[in-house]
Amino acid sequence: MSKNITPNLWFNGNAKEAVDFYVSVFPDSKIVSTTNYPYEGLADFQKELAGKVLTIEFELMGNRFVAINAGPEFTFNESISFSIPCKDQAEIDYYWEKLSSVRESEQCGWCKDKYGLSWQIVPENMEELMTHPYAFSHLMEMKKIIVENF
Repeated sequence: MSKNITPNLWFNGNAKEAVDFYVSVFPDSKIVSTTNYPYEGLADFQKELAGKVLTIEFELMGNRFVAINAGPEFTFNESISFSIPCKDQAEIDYYWEKLSSVRESEQCGWCKDKYGLSWQIVPENMEELMTHPYAFSHLMEMKKIIVENF
C-alpha cells in the first residue's frame, strides 16, 4: 500500500498550460505521465473531449501532484495552499515574482497564482523569526515577506 498522499488539482481545461508553468518555476520538477480522454465510452456531451488531456502526473521539487482537466464546476480557494520554505530573501523574491498574480490575495507571505492556486512563500526559519518581539504585528503588515523587517 502506498504511503504517499498525492494532491489532485482540478483545472478547467488548462491543466497542461498550468503544469508546464509550474514545472518551469520549480527546480527538480518534471512531468511524469499524461493520460488522454478515451475515444470510446464518452457521453454525447463529452464527445469533444475525446483525445484531449485528461490527467497529468507531475513532480515539483520531488513532490508528486496530479492535474485533471475536468471543467468549471470547482475552483481553487485560499482554504488550501502550498508552502514554499525559502532559504533567503532572493528565493522569496524569485517565487513571489513567478507566482503572485492576484494582488488582492496577498497577505503575510500568501499569494495566488494566475490559475487560482494559493501559495505560502515563507522563509525556512519562519518559526524562529516569529519568536522576535512584535513579529506577528510586522508579519500582518506585509504582503511579500521581507526577512529584514522582522
